[in-house]
Order: sequence, then structure tokens, then C-alpha cells
Amino acid sequence: MSGVLVVAECRNGALTRTSFEALAAGQSLARQLATDCSAAVLGAGIRSLAEELGGKQLVKVFAVEHPLLQQYTADGTTIALQQLIEKLAPAYVLFPHTYQVRDFAPALATRFGQVLISDVIAIHPDTSGGPTFVRQLFQGKLNADYRPVPQAADAPCFASIQAGAFRADALEPASSPAPIESFSPSIESAQIRTAPSAPFREAAHTVDLTAAPVIVSVGRGVREQENIALVQALADALGAELAASRPICDAGWLPMERQVGSSGQTVSPKLYLAVGISGAIQHLVGMKGSKTVIAINKDPEAPIFEIADYGIVGDLMEVVPALTEAVKAAKQ
Repeated sequence: MSGVLVVAECRNGALTRTSFEALAAGQSLARQLATDCSAAVLGAGIRSLAEELGGKQLVKVFAVEHPLLQQYTADGTTIALQQLIEKLAPAYVLFPHTYQVRDFAPALATRFGQVLISDVIAIHPDTSGGPTFVRQLFQGKLNADYRPVPQAADAPCFASIQAGAFRADALEPASSPAPIESFSPSIESAQIRTAPSAPFREAAHTVDLTAAPVIVSVGRGVREQENIALVQALADALGAELAASRPICDAGWLPMERQVGSSGQTVSPKLYLAVGISGAIQHLVGMKGSKTVIAINKDPEAPIFEIADYGIVGDLMEVVPALTEAVKAAKQ
């Protein structure tokens, strides 16, 4: 067995952002192991999605098509992927960590006598030459290392990648399009034990923080709800989305859909500006994938400074208005 296979997920006819993040994890793992990386996408009429994946640095893209895969079912997906994996014999199979993957991947892994290493935040090389998968426990308070031990020679390791753990913009583009191979699994209607239904959706968001390239996030250091207007002005000047830590949303100062953290949204913007946020682990879990972090806090010992690329120690009531004016002046 050899190679890495990444299973992409599509919603509403498009590949999800987390699929590209899982693909970045697959490329990283393949480089560690000096092996190849392939991808698969399931559905019906998915040639264009396969071609989109083919634009990344991959050995091959598998278009797994069947009429019974037109709508997602756990049974259909499990059967199709079992047949594909038996044919390809990859050493590692990666997925984005989504509600859909949590629905079928444990059953798929069980069919190979394996378990799913879920919600992986990092993959490190092991002294033995294999990989170590890192997961967080107790809402990010602890990190745990998992070193897969194959149960059988024909059993791959299965893992799902946490949203924001790897950056989609770190994907290696293809020097030439990857070849696309069609795969038609054998699926009978009687094997689908549930009727297809609409995919699980979290509460509807009027704002998708996961797609924002720049985020200005406010914490309890803002002191009063009226002061949020100062931070909003900075976000407006930067063309950024306004977000918040949990205490701000719990107090009703901003809607819950703007919360970043373990119980909110997981984001990975190019720039994350943390204003008056101390840096509790529950918040860091939701923004650790940010490319650049700038922190403003009057406490020089605040944990947020440990992960910030740039820090300003000062009263946000003074720093934020000055920074807003500086941004506006720079645009003129």
C-alpha cells in the first residue's frame, strides 16, 4: 500500500473550502512520506469538479460517478469509497472534517478494521518515518498525538482534517493538469437503507466569517457595548468583517453568528486583528489558522501575544481610533 488519497466534498455543485484544506494536508503528508497524492470526488455529472481538482499538484483525480450518488447517502458513499479504496490500496485516506464525513467515515474505516482519526489539526513526521496525527482534546486544552498502527496489510489509515488547520492557499498548483480517471462503483438500490434528504446545516448565518480574508475581532476588553462602534469603524476602514469572542456574543452585544472559537466559527483569514481579546484557548481554537495575527491588549501578559505575529500593548480606546485614522489616511 502506498500513496495518499484525499476525498473531496461538494455542496450545491461546488467543492467546499474545507476540501481544499484537506487537499493541502494531503500534499503535505505526501511530501513527508515521499509518496504521491491523489484525490477523489463523488456524485453524478461531476466532470467539472474533477477538472477543478486536476488543477492542483496531484498524480490523478478519480471521478466516482453513479446515479445513486446524485444525492448524498451514508450507505452509497461508504459502498463507493470502499470499492475505490480496495482498488487503489492507498496507505492514507484523508477527508475534510464535516458533518457529512462524520456521518459515513467511521463506518467506512470500520469496514477495513480501522478507526477514523478525526478532527486532525497537524501532521508531523515520526521518528519511525511514519506520520503523527495531532488532535485536540477538551476544547483545545490538550493536544494528543496519534501514531497509526495498521491492523492489516491492506488497511489504510483514515483521518479527517479540522477546518482551518491547513491553508487552502498553500496548495501546490499543477504544472500540467492531473489526469482524470472515471470510476463506476457497483451500487444497488436495495443497499441504500435511508432516503436521501437535505444535508445537515448549522444555523443559518447572514455572514460567513470563514470566507473573510480580513477579520477584526473584539473581546471583553472593549468594556461597554457602545465602544464596539470604535472597532466597527476600524473594520470598515480595513474592509474587514467584524467578529467577536464568546463573552461579547453571550452578552448580546453582537449576534452569535459573529462568534469565533470552539463553540463558534473556525476561521483562517489572511489577517486577524484581535482587539481586547485575552486569548483563551477556546477562542484560539477558532482562529489559529490565520496567516497573520495582530493583537491589541493593555495586558502585556495576555496569552494572545504568544501566538500573535505583531502586538500592541495599550488601551484599545486610544489605539483603535488612531489606527483607524492611519488606515484611512493611507488610502487617500
